[in-house]
Amino acid sequence: MKKYDAVVIGAGNGGLVAAIRLLQGGAKTLLVEKHNLPGGFATSFRRGRFEFEASLHELNDFGAADNAGDVRVLFDELGVTDKIEWLQIPEAYRVISREEKIDATMPFGVKEFIDKMESYVPGSRESMEKFFELAEEIRAAQSYSNSSNGKTDTKVMKTKYANFVKCGSYSVNEVLDALKMPKRAKDILNAYWCYLGAHCDDLSFVHYASMVLRYITRGAAMPKSRSHEISLAMVERIRELGGDVWFNTEAVEIKTEKIVAESGEQEENQQKYRVTGVVLNNGEVIETRHVIANCSPHIVYGKMIDNVDERIVKEINARKLAGRGFTMFLGLNKSADELGITNHNYFLYDTMDTVRQYEVMKRIDTNCVQATVCLNRAYPECSPPGTCMMYFTTLYMSDDWAKVKPEDYFRVKDKVASMMIERFEKDTGCRIRDSIEEISVATPMTYARYCGHPEGCIYGYESQYWDGLMPRLLMMAEDHKTRGLRFAGGFSMRLSGYSSAYFSGDITGRQTVGDIKREG
Repeated sequence: MKKYDAVVIGAGNGGLVAAIRLLQGGAKTLLVEKHNLPGGFATSFRRGRFEFEASLHELNDFGAADNAGDVRVLFDELGVTDKIEWLQIPEAYRVISREEKIDATMPFGVKEFIDKMESYVPGSRESMEKFFELAEEIRAAQSYSNSSNGKTDTKVMKTKYANFVKCGSYSVNEVLDALKMPKRAKDILNAYWCYLGAHCDDLSFVHYASMVLRYITRGAAMPKSRSHEISLAMVERIRELGGDVWFNTEAVEIKTEKIVAESGEQEENQQKYRVTGVVLNNGEVIETRHVIANCSPHIVYGKMIDNVDERIVKEINARKLAGRGFTMFLGLNKSADELGITNHNYFLYDTMDTVRQYEVMKRIDTNCVQATVCLNRAYPECSPPGTCMMYFTTLYMSDDWAKVKPEDYFRVKDKVASMMIERFEKDTGCRIRDSIEEISVATPMTYARYCGHPEGCIYGYESQYWDGLMPRLLMMAEDHKTRGLRFAGGFSMRLSGYSSAYFSGDITGRQTVGDIKREG
């Protein structure tokens, strides 16, 4: 049997970063990936003369060399920043909501954002200034928590980050109401909610405020060669550090053994099983005591491990799957200027009442929400001259696609794609249907098949008030229930999203290095 200090299962964003961190910590590391390419959703594909970005709309908190965000700092530490050619996204977003008759385009930069909001909503300045002050304290508190691996000092939290502690258990809407923010300003500010997949009565304020701050203060970036450029750079770095990467290799079993209770400890508070190895799809067994799984715990504990503590089953089943993905990719035979597409990032809503909008997004026949991107607005040369590319994404907040009969699948898929085109044309006035040269559609079934996520879920577990960012970060130690097994990616402690997945791999990789050193 081959033997490694650690095996990383899945070359998605979290797994790639975890592998680099393990190698930087001196661990002999193997990364296995069932696909023939790295990245998971962080990839691209070609249709005709267009190369489409599979999922990344914009990478937040990256910043420039002289104003580096936390993601850029992480990439610098990993040694991959200079392997990637970066683009800057021109503006934050354009949000259009039918019920409130909102059509607002918001810029990057805190001062610029507040000034623009004041022009849309006179009298909103004071509450917006308070929001960004509070968001900055939240960011600092989260950085402190990350640096201590969740083991924060209570006195430090109470003295340095008192406002963070005060708002830590409240929802987005509760805190914005406490700040006396005008409703229309709240509606415009809450445009990003679909990026986290939970409505603003459930969504943690500290999570949302942190994300908004990171977008607005440092802008957003995009690799010139799509997100696949990041994935390839990370694989190159893993190999530079001496790690092994095996593609077309699926891990089918994680082998474990029972742990004998140590004296002086209550057995119910102990880890009852520990990792001993990984079995691959060709029958090969890799000996290891440490596994980082960049995949769903539903898959790991449901299919890959025989010895599962009942506590783990209860915990996983208590969690709620977040949004199921649907994306349409269009290659258009006219330029963005010719079509009148003026923005990079559009949010199109029926209403800014996020609770009602969330309910509408549960059903195929009522969901017309979309987050739509035209990459040419950030990178005009991303497609051939005289053309442009767009991708349209929505989420389904229930498993409604499971009700579609196989014989109706293509009809329903085409219907939803047509609804998306019609919605964009009506809300923006841009006529695009007649200019479609290439079209490709990914449904929840596509995502379930491609990455193995339950129900085609692309957002991990939903960020609910009891299971949001801060509870997960503070419970990191308790979440380590099978000795030697940790998780990275959208289902882990940092929740979904590119930046979150990278940070989850960073945290999990460093934790596992610590585990290995403690074991000697």
